[in-house]
Amino acid sequence: MAMTADEIAGMIRAALPDAEVTITDLAGDGEHYAARVVSAAFAGLTRVAQHKLVYDALGGRMGGVLHALQLTTAAPTSG
Repeated sequence: MAMTADEIAGMIRAALPDAEVTITDLAGDGEHYAARVVSAAFAGLTRVAQHKLVYDALGGRMGGVLHALQLTTAAPTSG
């Protein structure tokens, strides 16, 4: 069974409570999403490390119930 955008966002927010999460269903099929995640937890981390935090939040669902996730991550900017 595919995941909903709300389920994906909820899992990310559970792991990164300060995160601003925007999920877009790219194909309308519930399997191909884009996610933009902004969190202070990403400050000072490489892009790979930021993405790993998000994938870890999804608990191994990538490649399974969540087929594809186009991921953009960033730390908040000041001012």
